[in-house]
Amino acid sequence: MEQKPLIETNPYLRDPAKFRKALIRSVASSTAIETGAPVAAVVHMLEAGEQTPPFTTTQRSAR
Repeated sequence: MEQKPLIETNPYLRDPAKFRKALIRSVASSTAIETGAPVAAVVHMLEAGEQTPPFTTTQRSAR
């Protein structure tokens, strides 16, 4: 019997908003364990980071 891919069977992966929320929660809980920070604080930082523009570097000389 052929198995369906997880993205087709898991409702959280089918809905992008639920997927994003679950991903942030997962990363936040792992980070909180490693750093000792509260999960809610890490979630807040990750969600705030979505609103900032991406970091870009310039191709300048190191001199």
